[in-house]
Amino acid sequence: MDPVAFTIGPLSVRWYGILIVLGIIIGLFYLISQGKREGYDSETWLDFLLISLPLGFVGARLYYVIFNYDYYLANPGQIFNVRGGGLAIHGGVLVGLVVTYLFIKKRGLDYLKTLDILAPAILIAQGIGRWGNFFNQEAYGHAVSAETLSWLPEFIREGMFIEGAYHHPAFLYQSLWNFFIFALIYFFVNSRFYRPGRGLAFYLIGYSAGRFVIEGIRLDSLYLGGFRIAQLVSLAMIAAGLGIYYYTVQREEGLTRG
Repeated sequence: MDPVAFTIGPLSVRWYGILIVLGIIIGLFYLISQGKREGYDSETWLDFLLISLPLGFVGARLYYVIFNYDYYLANPGQIFNVRGGGLAIHGGVLVGLVVTYLFIKKRGLDYLKTLDILAPAILIAQGIGRWGNFFNQEAYGHAVSAETLSWLPEFIREGMFIEGAYHHPAFLYQSLWNFFIFALIYFFVNSRFYRPGRGLAFYLIGYSAGRFVIEGIRLDSLYLGGFRIAQLVSLAMIAAGLGIYYYTVQREEGLTRG
């Protein structure tokens, strides 16, 4: 599996970077399209991305470096080498939530409604970006038999043949799950059952539930003590999502009584 898509002189352009950029672009188109229905102009999203993307990128890298502290302490020159991977989505999401809050507060926008629009776009970017893990041969699961992967296209099976064994394509499971949750949220926020905040709640609950399960088969998890960090963070995000959903229910009941 060649992680390099093409070269321009001495510069090697990797599939990882191409797919991340592609996910961001398609996510931006979604933001602009969905945002127009809610009265948001395209410049708002462009301004937001110009601020949030660099900071989210730093957050994703910093999260990964912190939880691989021993390696990067011994190899400090590798801290800035992100071309081969090493971005933790949870770090990007955590930083992104803070940046989003500050941006929305400054612009005077509705926080929950804005996050409801953002959540599906994030899932699009995540779903596409996961394929960068495939080309880097990372984010895969434990070894399995060739028959277990017989349902997959040949190029994926070949890509999951690593160090003499076939492995679960955890990246693929995560990608498909992201698109599935995206579809659910998209149809929900455009239905009569939508209430501000519930798109965000479903993102936190749905994405994190899938991540918790899929993380259990991965071989490259980050650990804190004997626990997988991604699973701990996923549980916290599920709890936050349930809290937000409960808040929307209480808010609706209050408005109904009022």
